[in-house]
Amino acid sequence: MRRLVKIALVALGIRWLLKRRKRRREEREAAELPPTPAAPNADPADELRQKPAASRTEAEPDETEPASAPSVADRRAEVHGQGRAALDDMKPSDEG
Repeated sequence: MRRLVKIALVALGIRWLLKRRKRRREEREAAELPPTPAAPNADPADELRQKPAASRTEAEPDETEPASAPSVADRRAEVHGQGRAALDDMKPSDEG
């Protein structure tokens, strides 16, 4: 039982040391980085609104191209045909 308590205490000590080391490293890195100047009256929501607006303008499809995608009914018929062909391949033949 004492051995188990010793192992638990050692594990807790190691965990404490690792957390302390990590915290000190983060504090040192934060001190090295210069503070970023914030623009006066800058609203973070405005920046977030600009990102989707910019992506919409970049991703707009070219309206001069005709839509060449097959209709849903055509695609469904094609998939069903492939399924039937697969089932026919799996059926055992009565040749013997």
